[in-house]
Amino acid sequence: MADQIPTQAEASRDPAAEIRRLLDIMAALRDPKTGCPWDIEQDFASIAPYTIEEAHEVEDAIQRQAWDELPGELGDLLLQVVFHAQMAREAKMFDFADCAAAISDKLVFRHPHVFGDESRDKSAEQQVKDWEAIKAVERAGKAERGTLDGVALGLPALTRAVKLQNRAARVGFDWPGVTGVLDKITEETAELVEARDTLGQDALEEEFGDLMFVMANLARHLKIDPELALRRANTKFTRRFAAIEADLAADGRRPEDSDLAEMDQLWNKAKAAEKAAR
Repeated sequence: MADQIPTQAEASRDPAAEIRRLLDIMAALRDPKTGCPWDIEQDFASIAPYTIEEAHEVEDAIQRQAWDELPGELGDLLLQVVFHAQMAREAKMFDFADCAAAISDKLVFRHPHVFGDESRDKSAEQQVKDWEAIKAVERAGKAERGTLDGVALGLPALTRAVKLQNRAARVGFDWPGVTGVLDKITEETAELVEARDTLGQDALEEEFGDLMFVMANLARHLKIDPELALRRANTKFTRRFAAIEADLAADGRRPEDSDLAEMDQLWNKAKAAEKAAR
């Protein structure tokens, strides 16, 4: 099979030809007799974590504005779709064409103002309302009756929290403003302290989860993506800690050769340098 796959030059960068080439490569990798042993052993569950990882790497390249890396990262993500589709094809469940058809049909159905006879003369707010009404029809077709049905369990926890809260808010279960959320954060913080002082680890974890859930709600009310905000905080922490290590290395030392007071001082130095550079 491998010798029948066209080279990149033969594909001539034609999108359809490149997709066909990728599908053929994936089929060759999964060939039980001549394929790659690792690829042959994989299944949906074992590949799923890679799919999530590749999506995060796409986001990372965008955040870093690494535009030269983005085609490769998007290609890695596309490979995940092709991998799942090939495994499904082998199991006679569906194939890549079914995946492409499903998203094409969905896009056409969800955009009647582009592909149908609805007017495009509407506000962004009205478009969001129309979008939600269309998705409600889709959920009904899937026998998703509950307000929270269909919010994927595999989403990052903060993202899923926001989606659950958005769904509940649509039917009126929401704080009218930020003040109520802030009051709830104070309440949950007190309950977390109480759990730490008087209850066991399970209760402490539960109260911590409650606090995180309300923090996600605060992000929603402030129109902040909590996943993005936390990733940026992680990046900032990494950058400033690297500055601490660099300052210590200049003296021939490592963090374990320092103490908290000195490292805190170096942290503040790095923080001040960042603010001055803005």
